[in-house]
Amino acid sequence: MEGGAYGAGKAGGAFDPYTLVRQPHTILRVVSWLFSIVVFGSIVNEGYLNSASEEEEFCIYNRNPNACNYGVTVGVLAFLTCLLYLALDVYFPQISSVKDRKKAVLSDIGVSAFWAFLWFVGFCFLANQWQVSKPKDNPLNEGTDAARAAIAFSFFSIFTWRSRVTSAP
Repeated sequence: MEGGAYGAGKAGGAFDPYTLVRQPHTILRVVSWLFSIVVFGSIVNEGYLNSASEEEEFCIYNRNPNACNYGVTVGVLAFLTCLLYLALDVYFPQISSVKDRKKAVLSDIGVSAFWAFLWFVGFCFLANQWQVSKPKDNPLNEGTDAARAAIAFSFFSIFTWRSRVTSAP
């Protein structure tokens, strides 16, 4: 690595937002952050339907509340994780200890791999539940675009989190 182990040669430098935003891992974090907003936002906004014959709303994904809960939970937690690691990106140049930098980089790699796995599970789960949904449960096709968007961005998130494993600071 240039400048020492885990960029330690650059440690203690002043915060430079221009350098921060040009780093591939930071760009991937922001993209992952936006994708998580799309997933949980689309499920929260249009993932639940009301039926005239029933009092309670139901999940658009095969009436399975676990599918909606999983998508919202993973989306919100990924959103918060992205914010946490964006803060670490800002603080990272101030870390002078090689051991601490190594811990930060390894935690980023491990967390990114874990989230790539969670998004893969989420994509498979949402896609499966969407596939077996019955048209009679949603005759007006309400929220179908939002449901498909959540599935698509769950799929895209797999790659943004997986790519961060190889582009850690």
